[in-house]
Amino acid sequence: MNTTQLECFLAVADCLNFSKAAEHLRLTQPAVSHQIKSLEDELEVELFKRSSKSVRLTQEGHMFLQYAGDILKLSGLSKAQVKQCSRERPSFLSIGCRGVGDLKLMTPALDMLRREGKRVLPLLKLVPISALDNLLMEGEVQMILSFKETAPQNCTFRPMLDCPLVCVCREDHPLAAMEDTDVESLKTADMLASCPPPVCPPSLFAMQGQLVTTRAPDQVVFCENQEVLLTMVETGYAFALAVDIPPLRRPGLKYIPLKGCEPLPFGAVYLRSRSDAALRLFLNLLEESLRD
Repeated sequence: MNTTQLECFLAVADCLNFSKAAEHLRLTQPAVSHQIKSLEDELEVELFKRSSKSVRLTQEGHMFLQYAGDILKLSGLSKAQVKQCSRERPSFLSIGCRGVGDLKLMTPALDMLRREGKRVLPLLKLVPISALDNLLMEGEVQMILSFKETAPQNCTFRPMLDCPLVCVCREDHPLAAMEDTDVESLKTADMLASCPPPVCPPSLFAMQGQLVTTRAPDQVVFCENQEVLLTMVETGYAFALAVDIPPLRRPGLKYIPLKGCEPLPFGAVYLRSRSDAALRLFLNLLEESLRD
């Protein structure tokens, strides 16, 4: 049973004339007759008594008339409700995060996104850094934050910050008195905290390696992630080489520039083929918030 059959039935029942019903529905008379016949076949009853001079409802037709209008109204109401739900449903924006640092970087932009009133709902996924690239390529997340040199191939990189390489230590650490430094000067410093790739970008890892190889094993603290590394520095156990992302600076730490090192571009990475209006809006807001 379909709505066209019901519309034809109600029109014929109202006019008791197939020609007038067809004119009202802007259909041909054979088309209306076909719809009525197919409805009768489905219900296995005769709905109209037809003659050369008149058309009238049968008893079964009168009974079906009690329900046909309600069925048609319910069909129209359900379609309207589904369309309204579709219009009001928010757009989803799936974002992959390496850790709490990424969440902190994106918080101002997410707040701005909410206040834009565009009905975009962010889906934040906190996953190991080693899994982020695959999630992006497989479409499980729409964007991630990354340094340009560690961004996966075949993706679009949108730079947002130029992050200098630094030596980071506590403000009361012996190194804190220096305005700038270099790897050679740090070879004789005390305990070093280090991170492995891909947490540590390749260019920084190479410099870190020069310091690790000059130390005894008990003079190096190997950290699984950036949060652990900075905590070891913050508590005074070690100094470290790091990429300075200004919004993530911790109070009480000294960030000493490394001489002769180019800043590392940092920004958003996404697949251009999966870019949509929600992602483009968020990228603009993210860039605005990071550059403030």
